[in-house]
Amino acid sequence: MAGASSARSASGVRCASSASGNLAELIAQLTSGLGDGAFQHIIVYFSPDYDAEALVAALTAAFPDTPISGCSTSGAITPGGMLDEGVLLIAFPQTGFTIHSGVIENVSEFGVERATELARRLKNRLAMGDGERRGPAFAMILVDGTSHTEESIVAAVHWAIEHVPLVGGSAGDGLTFQGAVVVHEGRVMADAAVLLVIETEIPFRVFKTQNFEPTPIKLVVTAADTERRVVKELNAEPAAREYAAAIGLLPDDLGPFSFASYPLVVKVGGNYYCRSIRNMNEDGSLSFFCAIDEGLVFTVARPQDMLRATQEALDEIGQEMGGIDLVIGFDCVLRRLDAENRQIRHQMDEMYRRYGVVGFHSYGEQFNAMHLNQTLTGIAFGKDTGRAR
Repeated sequence: MAGASSARSASGVRCASSASGNLAELIAQLTSGLGDGAFQHIIVYFSPDYDAEALVAALTAAFPDTPISGCSTSGAITPGGMLDEGVLLIAFPQTGFTIHSGVIENVSEFGVERATELARRLKNRLAMGDGERRGPAFAMILVDGTSHTEESIVAAVHWAIEHVPLVGGSAGDGLTFQGAVVVHEGRVMADAAVLLVIETEIPFRVFKTQNFEPTPIKLVVTAADTERRVVKELNAEPAAREYAAAIGLLPDDLGPFSFASYPLVVKVGGNYYCRSIRNMNEDGSLSFFCAIDEGLVFTVARPQDMLRATQEALDEIGQEMGGIDLVIGFDCVLRRLDAENRQIRHQMDEMYRRYGVVGFHSYGEQFNAMHLNQTLTGIAFGKDTGRAR
């Protein structure tokens, strides 16, 4: 069974994946992987080679009483390992979780206003206690990663939900950059974002981890199209040529693997954060996964040991919670490419399986008020659920 895998966590969350190209077989494998039972909410992550409308219609028919949210990706992290092409379902049980969700449409035009309104509405449901209150809450956001709106949307949501921690990922489309989509209750939408606020009695931690260190090399943005996230000049030279020279390559040698191996970072409040390059354009400019502006000072960085940094972060969380049961992660696609380039993808697979990491490879990662790049963010659930399942 192509790419088929499944897992059940102590919290009651179930996961199933398949890489079948036949829709009927795909649905059969996914439903079999989840098993019998009723679910409160299902999250679907799928690669862009699937017909999103047909896939969502088939899933809705298979789970007619369950709300379905999700997005397109640049690959999934499944119980069986990373899938470049395939579908992953994450199903939340009826007990132990209370999930409130909504969608923000036309994010490129009315995103901030609508994001604030939706976040407040979902937060008010927590305060009102719709039904039985389960405990602490976190928020999860899935944003069209080709809409160029993540910074403003995430900042608005974080401001509106106040103390509720926020994590998420930017929907991808397999590095084609033609258009990502999000899913909410049977609808497939571009230029949109899905927000879920999840209450649970299961212990959890939201987290982020990065694996790079700055070098002394600085690159200043001297010309840019900020609306399109395009840098035209660095240090008053054509952007691609200046970046290539800084990392010891020729412009023709630039591509996703070099962007992953030599990230650009900015210093904010004493800490460095990635501002990753998406692609080189024919005119020698560089497109980015995040907001840029003229006058911005980049520092060229080099990755540290990704395996060690990620394992140390997960180990620390596990020690805090008495062990990790499940992690829903949002892992930058450039981290996957860097792992492939350094020939450690198999080791990353093994580590993710060991810690129960599932999720998708994203065009950007969200952590509270920040839109990040080349980062792993996520929600880790503890093993001590306090009850048998």
